[in-house]
Amino acid sequence: MFKKRKIAVLGGTGNLGYGLAWRWAGAGHAVTIGSRVREKALNAAAELNERLGGSLIGGADNPAAAKQAEVVVLTVPFAAHEATLESIKPSLSGQVVIDTTVPLVPPKVAVVQLPGEGSAAVITRNILGDRARVTAAYHNVAANLLERDVDIDCDILVTGDDLETRREVMQLVEDSGCRAINAGKLANAAAAEALTSLLIHINKTYKTSHSGIRITGIGDAL
Repeated sequence: MFKKRKIAVLGGTGNLGYGLAWRWAGAGHAVTIGSRVREKALNAAAELNERLGGSLIGGADNPAAAKQAEVVVLTVPFAAHEATLESIKPSLSGQVVIDTTVPLVPPKVAVVQLPGEGSAAVITRNILGDRARVTAAYHNVAANLLERDVDIDCDILVTGDDLETRREVMQLVEDSGCRAINAGKLANAAAAEALTSLLIHINKTYKTSHSGIRITGIGDAL
């Protein structure tokens, strides 16, 4: 049964966040775009509402967006990752956090460079502690596909230490039009984050913009 959720997409003015906000709002969820600058969030929300044909998406600064949400989705670059987490931490009180961050270190973004903590998702858990239920997903899907009305031939690996929370996030992944894969504990997010650099290399080598991953041999994943 469909359950409408209040979702804050932080970094929703960027390509990945923009695409997720559009898909979740189109599926019936209540979406707020968050940004460091409130006016940028409002402008992105207005663009998406025009595309959707209604006032379905709101805009706010990141802390305000996080405070009113049940699910907080982090779609900011790695360079802004820790600062964004620190800014929203006081606004959190047990929400689900979905971290999509990949620790890319320019200019060698096609080379795996995981942080000392193991992954961006583990950094998120370390910073937020018991203020949020941290999960990770959407590392390996092309943002330019999420923004378009197309079927997506890419599985989404979902990791998190709490099984029930992981299942909640898997349902949201399905609501966004993707197949969700239960990929285990949050520590496993390191594998998904590392895969992004491989896919960037593959995109460049094979001259495409949306290579992805498929897990075979499991049938209906959810």
